[in-house]
Amino acid sequence: MFVSRSGKSLIAFPLLLTIAVTLFAQTRTAAPQTVPTSKLVTHADMLRGEYGRYRANNDLLFYHLDIRVDPEKKFVSGKNTIRFKMLTDDARIQLDLYDNLKIDEIVFKNGAARVQSLPPGGPRTELAAPINLKYTRDSGAVFVDFPETLKAGRVYTIDFYYSGTPQTIGRFGGFTFSNDPADRPWIFTACEGEGASIWWPNKDQWKDEPESMRISVAVPNNLTDVSNGKFLGKTDLGDGYTRWDWLVQYPINNYNVSLNIGNYVHFDDRLGDLSLDFYALPEDLEKAKKQFAQAKGMLKAYQHYFGDYPFKKDGYKLIQAPYSGMEHQSAVTYGNHFANGYLERDWTGVGISPKFDFIIIHESGHEWFGNSVTAADRSDMWIHEGWTTYLECVYVEYMFGKDDGLKYTNGYQTKVRNLQPIVAPRGVNATPPQDMYFKGALFINTLRSVVNDDKQWWALLKDFYQHFKYQTIMTENVVTYFNQKTGRNLTPIFNQYLRHTALPLLELIFDETSKSVRYRWRADESGFAMPVRVGQKDHWQTVQPTTDWQEMKTELRKEDFQVATDLYYIDVKRL
Repeated sequence: MFVSRSGKSLIAFPLLLTIAVTLFAQTRTAAPQTVPTSKLVTHADMLRGEYGRYRANNDLLFYHLDIRVDPEKKFVSGKNTIRFKMLTDDARIQLDLYDNLKIDEIVFKNGAARVQSLPPGGPRTELAAPINLKYTRDSGAVFVDFPETLKAGRVYTIDFYYSGTPQTIGRFGGFTFSNDPADRPWIFTACEGEGASIWWPNKDQWKDEPESMRISVAVPNNLTDVSNGKFLGKTDLGDGYTRWDWLVQYPINNYNVSLNIGNYVHFDDRLGDLSLDFYALPEDLEKAKKQFAQAKGMLKAYQHYFGDYPFKKDGYKLIQAPYSGMEHQSAVTYGNHFANGYLERDWTGVGISPKFDFIIIHESGHEWFGNSVTAADRSDMWIHEGWTTYLECVYVEYMFGKDDGLKYTNGYQTKVRNLQPIVAPRGVNATPPQDMYFKGALFINTLRSVVNDDKQWWALLKDFYQHFKYQTIMTENVVTYFNQKTGRNLTPIFNQYLRHTALPLLELIFDETSKSVRYRWRADESGFAMPVRVGQKDHWQTVQPTTDWQEMKTELRKEDFQVATDLYYIDVKRL
């Protein structure tokens, strides 16, 4: 697992930090909201966002989340067993849990190794009994202190016991105790924006994922829990509760960890050797069977371009939920009214999205980008959302042809605002603007036109995904990879689209007397240069503008001279 670590020390400030950085405050949504709000970076954001000393000193190996959920009392209790390897010598680590949840105790399972000299057998090593650890809470951060220095290279285990009523906040609810239309309990999690520590104790960061995880959820006997991973079985606990056990056999991002508790009915299918499991409320079973059939075509499309479904041992699940949907790893949730489009509307406004179910296609696309290839920091969330929005375009091209794919892609132009850079401030738990979806996809389509060789493009995308799967990466990793594989310096192009607000502007000055046109790029990025096709659609000519004026001969009049703005997301100014 590739994990980038800053190595910076974390200082637990006692005062509220109000660094005035204007951000888009966005709760994760498959089809995002279009109205941004501003947000101040707080002390809590700093504690959540910085990968400081007490995060960077350890590497997660395994979680076992073992909890009981009481729908009547709206109460959660249990523990998370956390196994980690120390990377440097230290006596403290940082975990996270929202302050409204009670820490019952944190138990050091390893204890301390004690060496005793006992004749006549000589020295022998014994493990001390588990001990309760001291901890300090600060704005959602939990600093856990050990009685002795933990040694680099060694593996340690703690049991983090907690209880309480998780908060129901955010667009999708964080952790929600609700009821289905038949008034039966329906309980779910959707907490990407709020952070997983809203309902369970963990290292609430994207950089470090456990290599595997076990999830055990005890619920009343008349309910089912569907969580991530492979279903191991259920156990009647003899007290009116049944425990449902799931095994995640791949690295998993903490916000992807989910539970879906309800009166579910199950049906299944297969795509080759991949198991497909579907869960719906009884009243919606027939609608689910009809609509969820689209999952096979989606999987075929993405596997064609990027390779096998990334979580094959865990299988693919699609689970009905009361909100629009979320990309929970191997347990994608769905609430799109069993209808095509997005919430029964034409999402890109060009007549193509009504041909397919937006939520199935988008949220499942995150299995490749977001779940398998994961941003190491929220600031680089375009690696999730821009790429997955582009995967929608890939799906349309696969199913309906290249022209429809291009038409669908450019339908996103009306949603772009160009008010803030796509890459947000780092280390402060900052969510980028929603342009990361739409402008991100349009940028990737532009990059395809820059490569200008579809055979090379599809090979490049597949290799890019395969190279970084099961890793956490940053934008710099993406740029370096594309530079190396194309043999070009694409850095200024990436920077202009991701780190500045304005689009590159192609300026054209026509001189009909000399039958020529002068052209150049106006861009924020120093050294910006990008090829572009000009002239007429059936006879494009590729020119290589830079930020310096160049000139070309043309028989076309100003009003007839075209620029391929469907292939490149740019602005054009004719003078």
